[in-house]
Amino acid sequence: MSAIRNVGMVGLGKMGLPMAKHLLAKGFKVVACDPAARGAPVEILASPREVAKVSELVIIVVGFDHEVQSVVDDILGASRKGLIVALASTVSPRYAKGLAQRLAESGITLLDIPLARGEAAAIAGKLLIYGAGDEQAFEACRPAFAAFASDVFHLGAAGAGQVGKMVNNLILWACISANDEGLRLGEALGVDAGKLKEALRHGSAQNWAMDTMAERSGMPWAEKDMSIVLHEADLARLSLPLSGTVKEVIKGLKIRLGLGLPPGSE
Repeated sequence: MSAIRNVGMVGLGKMGLPMAKHLLAKGFKVVACDPAARGAPVEILASPREVAKVSELVIIVVGFDHEVQSVVDDILGASRKGLIVALASTVSPRYAKGLAQRLAESGITLLDIPLARGEAAAIAGKLLIYGAGDEQAFEACRPAFAAFASDVFHLGAAGAGQVGKMVNNLILWACISANDEGLRLGEALGVDAGKLKEALRHGSAQNWAMDTMAERSGMPWAEKDMSIVLHEADLARLSLPLSGTVKEVIKGLKIRLGLGLPPGSE
């Protein structure tokens, strides 16, 4: 399978728009679909179906499962055998596996490529991809992925990428929880939080969440991420007591910081 050159983007938000710009800069032909897009440097088409008709690879960058489902339903209407769909959204591993099976029935290959490192990395072209799916299709898409990601991994069959992202986020939220409780303890005992944080960053307590102050993102997906973790653990008959605690700690931290309800719960 030769490397693809025609890429469609569904979703031009904080992640999708910089990804599209990097693809353009690397010489890929890019079209997109996003009803909220204004002034995007790519051709905007009317629907995911129209994007699929003219693309070899369609990258889906939307936030919620129901949005993913709507996009996939529309893409299926394009009847494009040989099309590759790369799901950059974070969903449950079981959902990704089921989606891959459904698309395969129409001759479409699903790759799950959930993204890590956030908006700043998207702008810098240094995202991390937890990839999975058909290896031949993945390698054909690797140059496109490398346009906006500095680290691209293939973890196995469809769904394995979502497992990678799920475990990554579990550890991320656990670190944020531990950072918050540790620094509050230090403050309560009379040590300045800023000075303590700087010292901790040079010791064994150092972690990415502390280095980047990841909690400043507002943690919009934290509860969704932890719900996925706990549901998958239930289905696997696996006890993860720390994960249950982390979900509640993160929820409490968001309430204390006045960050409101998780996305989609209003």
